[in-house]
Amino acid sequence: MTIYTLVLYIAIVAVVLTVGVGFWKKRHKNWLMTYLQNFTGALFIFSGWVKAVDPLGTAYKLEQYFAEFELTFEGTWFSFLSPLFPWLAEYAVGFSIFMIVFEIVLGIMLIMGMRTKFTSWAFLLLVGFFTFLTGFTFLTGYVPSGSNFFSFSEWGAYKETNMRVTDCGCFGDFIKLEPRTSFFKDVFLLFPAFYFVFKHKDMHQLFTEKIRNGIAIVSTVGLLVYCFSNYAWDIPHADFRPFKKGADVATQYDAEVQAMANVRITAWKLKNKESGKVVELSNEVYMKEFKNYPKAEWEVIDQVQTEPEVAKTKISDFEIETLDGDYGTDEFLRSQGYKIMIVSHKVKGDAVKKMRTVIDTTYQIDTTLQDDGTMKVVRSIKDTQERAEDYYDYEWDESWQKDYTEIVKPFISAAAQQNIVTGVVAGGASPEMLNDLEGEVGLGATYYMADDILLKTIVRSNPGVVLWKDGTIIDKWHKKKLPEWSEVANRYKIN
Repeated sequence: MTIYTLVLYIAIVAVVLTVGVGFWKKRHKNWLMTYLQNFTGALFIFSGWVKAVDPLGTAYKLEQYFAEFELTFEGTWFSFLSPLFPWLAEYAVGFSIFMIVFEIVLGIMLIMGMRTKFTSWAFLLLVGFFTFLTGFTFLTGYVPSGSNFFSFSEWGAYKETNMRVTDCGCFGDFIKLEPRTSFFKDVFLLFPAFYFVFKHKDMHQLFTEKIRNGIAIVSTVGLLVYCFSNYAWDIPHADFRPFKKGADVATQYDAEVQAMANVRITAWKLKNKESGKVVELSNEVYMKEFKNYPKAEWEVIDQVQTEPEVAKTKISDFEIETLDGDYGTDEFLRSQGYKIMIVSHKVKGDAVKKMRTVIDTTYQIDTTLQDDGTMKVVRSIKDTQERAEDYYDYEWDESWQKDYTEIVKPFISAAAQQNIVTGVVAGGASPEMLNDLEGEVGLGATYYMADDILLKTIVRSNPGVVLWKDGTIIDKWHKKKLPEWSEVANRYKIN
């Protein structure tokens, strides 16, 4: 589905609601106001719901924004703001749930016409906040790599690859919007937002005040429970990500890689360093005349390429590394039969610097004459000295470690009885950390490393369990919903 199709559906829903309100409230004040209330309300309810399905996805998106704001404000007059964003990132999940619930309840309040003045201002402030986020993301497309956002003199031509956050997350993973499209969407919503503020007295109102308040309270409580059920107690019940159940990751991975390999350069954009003049040459012309555009005078600012035949998804980033630094992706994509993947996008442990005493031993080599007349080399200790050395010990989060020992370990131990191999894939961890982890939990599994964002996309649980077969995701579970292995074996006829 595209954004245009979605807007069309919401517009139709708004028409139906408006006609219904017209028949019900025959003395309602303004048809335009009624329609805009229903349209924006339905839009907010839907956009909030697709995020409520996966509140962690919105939290991860907020973390991206916070990290980018931290880098943006560093080294500027606003550098005092930079330390604020790592702190905000720690509470990204809380902000995510608040924003999602607020967005949906605000949509319900718009349709009901509840507390019109408050609702109008709340809608304006929320749309303004969204416009700021999407506008910032869109404008980073003009900021060359390595330049700061506030270095306006260094801004150049718009390039999608320059954008620091490539997707606003407005509709979660249901629809991926380019920040430019999302920004214009939010700018459009500013018009009804200001209209509501100035004309809020014209809003229609449904039900009595007591019923409206009751609906708002029940909706808030229900949505909070719904959000928690989609990350704290279970994985999202609806999965819009490419690594959903039944996804043939191996086939899609090959298709995307091949499509990217077939992308052709059709033209080059060059900029004169002195005059700032920009020219665009076809690839054929540039290959013939590139000597006429020496690097001392011209710089390549962009390549115009054909669109890949298969759209790129996060599956293209499915890269896994062994602890020895070798390529480990094929261990999951090319393995025949069933295989279990334990996913931890973050290993919850701290490296604590400690000191220990070690003994350095000095040896001496002597030769002795044997009774049979031969010479024998004898190695003996000459001296020993004690010295102190620093080392790192890992202290693991107790609750997280129990997830491995009490939930994951029994599951994979039972699977191992049927020769099912398990691989633990962790993000943001060194080989030393993972070796220490294995020493603590004793899974007997093979450990791998991967990008933490990739792992967050695969399963919304830490740890999470994914069952693969022949490069396809068969099933996946939240740590709190992991069944007994015998149940899984029966369900999928694993002998």
